[in-house]
Amino acid sequence: MKDMRRRSVLKGAAAVGLVGFGAAACGSGDQVAPPSASGGDSTPTPAETAAAEQSPEASGGGAALVATAEVGVGTGVVVKGPKLVVTQPSEGTFKAFTAVCTHQQCLVGTVKDNVIFCPCHGSQYSAEDGSVLKDPAEAPLKELAVKVEGDQVVQA
Repeated sequence: MKDMRRRSVLKGAAAVGLVGFGAAACGSGDQVAPPSASGGDSTPTPAETAAAEQSPEASGGGAALVATAEVGVGTGVVVKGPKLVVTQPSEGTFKAFTAVCTHQQCLVGTVKDNVIFCPCHGSQYSAEDGSVLKDPAEAPLKELAVKVEGDQVVQA
């Protein structure tokens, strides 16, 4: 009888340990995920997505993003480092948005005729204000403040 109680206590302790381990494994989400083994950067980690949604000041405001000559009217350039897309919806007007699709966090691809295209599932966004033009995305791209300094578009 003594062996049965001892065995029950040991089993219970092991179960409590596993529950604690599972809770620790879930964590609070504050940890940065390791880079993917594929080395591709088309699907950011949750930490990268959060960083892309931060204000420009948090990611080193004032940094040059792209030369104005590289962004034609009605087109845009995806800047992979900070994961932004810089557009020029009309002559001399430059805009920047997070380049992470709000559907499933793929990096948007091209900008043509004032439309930002996501290559993963076909979402489309306005190059003028980041609004959704075609689903499956339901939320707009977040606009970030930029300005022109010399011949460069920089974070404001």
